[in-house]
Amino acid sequence: MKLATKLIHAGAIPDAGTGAIMTPIFQTSTYVQEAPGVNKGYEYARSQNPTRKALEDALAIIENGRYGLAFGSGVAATDSVIKLLNPGDEVIAANDMYGGSYRLFTKVWERYGIKFIFVNTADPANVRSAISAHTKLVWLETPTNPLMNITDIAAVAAIAKQANALLCVDNTFASPYLQNPLDLGADIVMHSSTKYLGGHSDVIQGALIINDPVLREKLYFIQKSCGAVPGPMDCFLVLRGIKTLHVRMRSHCANGEKIAHWLRSHSRVAKVYWPGFEDSAGYAVAKKQMRGFGGMISFELKEDSEKEVKRVLSSTHLFSLAESLGGVESLINHPASMTHASIPREERIRNGLSDGLIRLSVGIEDADDLIEDLNNAFD
Repeated sequence: MKLATKLIHAGAIPDAGTGAIMTPIFQTSTYVQEAPGVNKGYEYARSQNPTRKALEDALAIIENGRYGLAFGSGVAATDSVIKLLNPGDEVIAANDMYGGSYRLFTKVWERYGIKFIFVNTADPANVRSAISAHTKLVWLETPTNPLMNITDIAAVAAIAKQANALLCVDNTFASPYLQNPLDLGADIVMHSSTKYLGGHSDVIQGALIINDPVLREKLYFIQKSCGAVPGPMDCFLVLRGIKTLHVRMRSHCANGEKIAHWLRSHSRVAKVYWPGFEDSAGYAVAKKQMRGFGGMISFELKEDSEKEVKRVLSSTHLFSLAESLGGVESLINHPASMTHASIPREERIRNGLSDGLIRLSVGIEDADDLIEDLNNAFD
């Protein structure tokens, strides 16, 4: 089945009672049982919900996996993966990553005896060098947030497998439209479904997709026991968003390409971070493992004083100054003071995330209007 067809029909089964083509929103906390232990597959909504099950089935299908699990946020999904570990275990993670993941790792889980080692995963040799007998998990973002670095998933998967460590890939920036990490050897795929899967900036949700039934049971136990589950309305919204992922991503990618090249040619721009440039370090790997380069772009101004950066950030009209990404509307973001403020400045600077970096989530508006908006902000 082609991807566009899969996205529209994944998890969609007409309601048996009414014939409704859209999955109903089962707004219930509990289910009536015929007798103790005799039910229709549902007991309590924290453990199971039919709307959530439809979404979880859809998530598995679109990521070419066997099992999907939905969570109350992307951070909740990430947290559930870390709960697979024990004190003394080590995690290797990208040194260029989402600030919320970094905060969860270092401010919450390090207190419980889990060690996090941050390396530049764009070179798989760095992962291999950091592996030890205590390594139980490798955590990747590709493209990374916010510098758009690319990691060879298949190469790192081979390293992790040799070390008997799990590989989890945060696929939020690419979405299943552009990349399927399970096909490349990953054990777990994580999404902030808030972003491209939902696509309309109206829901907070996360997801995990896996193939191994034993791993699925462990993660389902954590999901059920810890309770960070989404409500049925949120599940309905993400199911609806998935149906248009392919048409939205085509526009995100086309607009992203046009704006990235325009930025690179602008006299006031010093550097543009986008994996689709043929001379970018990750281009060959991105070309191999992705079906496009996405709508996420970061850039630096030649005049990168704090005053000038803030002036540009505050001068757009179509690009809204806000956190998050992946919605139909374009957003502009200052990672150093917004999405990545929880990472110590010296560490950010060491890893290439300057105070002047600006991140764009390019929406699906007309690209010429977006370029005019940025040009007016520069002027």
